[in-house]
Amino acid sequence: MIHFVGAGCGAADLITLRGKKMIEEADVIIYAGSLVNPELLGFKKENCEVFNSAKMTLEEVLEVMIRAEKEKKTTVRLHTGDPSLYGAIREQMDVLDEKGIEYDYCPGVSSFCGAAAALKMEYTLPDISQSVVITRMAGRTPVPERESVRSFAAHQATMVLFLSTGLLEKVETELIEGGYAPDTPAAIVYKASWPDEKTVICTVSTLARTAQENNITKTALIIVGNAVSQSGYRRSDLYNPDFTTEFRQARR
Repeated sequence: MIHFVGAGCGAADLITLRGKKMIEEADVIIYAGSLVNPELLGFKKENCEVFNSAKMTLEEVLEVMIRAEKEKKTTVRLHTGDPSLYGAIREQMDVLDEKGIEYDYCPGVSSFCGAAAALKMEYTLPDISQSVVITRMAGRTPVPERESVRSFAAHQATMVLFLSTGLLEKVETELIEGGYAPDTPAAIVYKASWPDEKTVICTVSTLARTAQENNITKTALIIVGNAVSQSGYRRSDLYNPDFTTEFRQARR
């Protein structure tokens, strides 16, 4: 059996109870060493084999999985955050499907959740933003034109950009030309939930300069939109005494 496990966004205690149990029971662990907190390997049993996928190709990862399966071993494929976001898990699962190898998937805490916690912010504020766009800037690997940062900017929703810290001058241009005002609030969150976590508030037009001033070049999320300021929103109806819900009648 192969378990795809979300390691969480950084802090070792943010892994799920299920994910921790799977690590403890694994005979083989293949982990994304460039991003996964190595403290999580402290949960493994003594004779567990460990492979760092940062130094491996897809074919090499699959070779380890297939060999372990032939040897009746349990494998954990440990991905950073939640594997469903930029985890490249589908290409692994497709091969396992072809080989008739069983697998399952344990979700994890994504870094976009960790970033919100670091900023003490709510992404969806009434009358400010009720949608969150999760995307990335086109760089060495392309993004479909219909999903460009510029096209999403026209919606004025809250936007979270992964894998874009090294392209912030281009990000600024795309955001502004797409529709965000230059003074739209923005934030940079470096290594959310890690001991060296850092958060910086700025504006769309100062993203590149702010990152440079704070020596942030990678491993950071960019958050854009008026929700970053956490102000000017309307009170939620959910706990409003004047609003009737399935569980509570309006009091006035």
